[in-house]
Amino acid sequence: MSGKKYTAAKKLVDSKKVYPFAEAVNLAKETSYAKFDASIDIAIKLNVDTTKAEQQLRGSIALPHYYGKTSRILVIDDSITAAEAKKAGANYFGGDEKIAEIKDGWLDFDVLITSPKFMPKLAKLGKILGPKGLMPNPKLGTVTTKVIDTVKEFKIGKSTYRTDTYGNVHMIIGKKSAKTEDVVENIETLINFITSKRPASLKGEYVKSIYISSTMGPSIRIK
Repeated sequence: MSGKKYTAAKKLVDSKKVYPFAEAVNLAKETSYAKFDASIDIAIKLNVDTTKAEQQLRGSIALPHYYGKTSRILVIDDSITAAEAKKAGANYFGGDEKIAEIKDGWLDFDVLITSPKFMPKLAKLGKILGPKGLMPNPKLGTVTTKVIDTVKEFKIGKSTYRTDTYGNVHMIIGKKSAKTEDVVENIETLINFITSKRPASLKGEYVKSIYISSTMGPSIRIK
């Protein structure tokens, strides 16, 4: 977005106002000057201390309406067959041979789903999988005894989330072309979910602020 277009878009947003969900979504669409179908993103600022393990939020959620890309799923397991994994939606399937491929540098997947049995072997690849955010984790739902069900969930749009260093949770919750009511439903679902994950050790305020914005558009504070 050019500087002039951004400045014009920003003038449409009252920086002192906290907008209702629907009004904010419509404004995010209006202030999007991208020539493509821009995403609508949400940033939830939490009053958490991310240096404390118990206050680091991390997990997965399936929003009612999914607008992200379709994940390439790798399944490493031996409790199901390759045909069963493929039918559920997996793009790749295997066992020790896939672990060997990863060790040799193969990383052409977005989600790795496995069973507890294979975690000791995968844990040895932490330096390869960790920096890419590909290490399976029970908190994310990617280490499971229900492999087929988990593959189906991620294939239709289950997404992972985590607090960044500053305590923010970022997610795509819509598109410019999406129905406003669908984006609002995603916002409500996510906020209710994050609220339910309040750390027990946290004192005082939990959610400090919530903003949405379109790709390259100005931020809009919501209630």
